Amino acid sequence: MVSSMAAEIPEEYLDGVVEITVSPRTVAHPDRPDVYTLGECIPLVTSSDEPDALRSRVVLYHGSFAAVASDDEDFDWREEAWETLTHEVRHHVEWRAREQGLEAVDRAAEENYARQAGEPFDPLFFRDGERLGPRLFRVEDDYFLELGLADGQAAATFEWAGASYAVDLPTDLSLPAFLSVRGVQSPPAGELLLVVPRRAVWWKLLRRPEVASREVVAKPAMQGEASKERS
Repeated sequence: MVSSMAAEIPEEYLDGVVEITVSPRTVAHPDRPDVYTLGECIPLVTSSDEPDALRSRVVLYHGSFAAVASDDEDFDWREEAWETLTHEVRHHVEWRAREQGLEAVDRAAEENYARQAGEPFDPLFFRDGERLGPRLFRVEDDYFLELGLADGQAAATFEWAGASYAVDLPTDLSLPAFLSVRGVQSPPAGELLLVVPRRAVWWKLLRRPEVASREVVAKPAMQGEASKERS
């Protein structure tokens, strides 16, 4: 299956990829045993450090796929294999171009794991994820909508999947804050989070501050509220 998928990738993207292979190994995250590495792009030693001379080996780990599939009855092997394969090939292409976009995406995923585990994390990590709109970002299955709130604001409105919603904000909310949203129609596979940051200057003083994590319930917004938010 993977060989067939590799044949669909344009040859120019595979220039310098010496091998695409499937390993039987199961590769767990060194610090998070419930997180598995599905694939890797492994740079190979060459006699030149010029980008065009870079060679890589792309490996997908069958054991890791099987471990994830064992806990997810909806796991789509073909879709996940294609996503993993193209992700690792993109690493190769970006390394050759000396770009770091995908490296930032991977760092965002690591920070999101820390958030989910209740560990300290960079509260602006989501900005390194996939940008879907002016304030909307995606990191794996989680979506982050950044809010700009006025001092003392008691409620906020936002749009999700074409619908407008309102949430009441906790009266004792401290910033920065990540608010996990319940109650929306068409929820994502992961979490939908409203992010309320603090002023940018403050981040220079403390990179990983204590972050408030709360849960809020969304309700359909009144027409006037939705119009005000869009303006």
